[in-house]
Amino acid sequence: MPRRLTRWTDPREDGDNPLERAALIRDADVLTMVDRALTAGEVMLAFQPVMQARSPGQVAFYEGLVRVLDATGRVIPAAQFMAAAETTELGRKLDCQALHLALRALQSHQGLRLSINMSARSIAYKPWQKILNSHLRRNPSVGERLILEISEASAMTLPDIVSGFMAEQQEKGICFALDEYGSGLASVKYLKDFYFDAAKIDGPLIRGIHADADLQVTVAALISVARHFDMFTVANLVEDRADADMLTQMGVDCLQGYLYGSPSVRPPWEAKPPSRLFG
Repeated sequence: MPRRLTRWTDPREDGDNPLERAALIRDADVLTMVDRALTAGEVMLAFQPVMQARSPGQVAFYEGLVRVLDATGRVIPAAQFMAAAETTELGRKLDCQALHLALRALQSHQGLRLSINMSARSIAYKPWQKILNSHLRRNPSVGERLILEISEASAMTLPDIVSGFMAEQQEKGICFALDEYGSGLASVKYLKDFYFDAAKIDGPLIRGIHADADLQVTVAALISVARHFDMFTVANLVEDRADADMLTQMGVDCLQGYLYGSPSVRPPWEAKPPSRLFG
């Protein structure tokens, strides 16, 4: 696996392995793009609905997915830059922008419930904390409509820090969702130490589930564990009606994926506000 860039270097002078050098150049180009977008204020959220499984057509909440514009004005999804930026300060700045944009949207739309992704690394990042605290001081109600998604891998990296942060923020009404739930089953033993309100089942476990008995057994087990810890379940990457019907029968609470809408930089709730699912 290519190593990540954690400082600005000239990758063309770093190592003799052509594949490694190519990966470094690629990551350097990605980080340059992200840095330019942050400097230019060209960071935005794309919104995707998360639907209530048992109430067809009812939106539970929206997820705000971070996007940047490249030099040509194209909207670039997080999958194309977050891996390179995650361990750098640019990753923390992206989390700051995502949080600011989400809180601003919540401030402007009182009926909105919105989730955003964050890294456990951002918990101790002072600018991120400042954004959260300043918005909560101005309007404490936004915390009651904010869902912070932390990936399973990120949570397991800093379990004590994540657990303490969650306990503190939940007193302010903030909800937490465990993203990529099921991607590392060994983490189940840690769930009792966390305060997750929802579990978002990892997408690869969802696609084709209606015709795959092994996936059905795995997801059923994940749903059972989530219920034991009083967590709502969300199925990611739902793209097929047969999969959606199977997941609903299995007891999944919410469904998210292209079957219900692709991420859009135009806020969809302005036409149809979400109903309340949590609390």
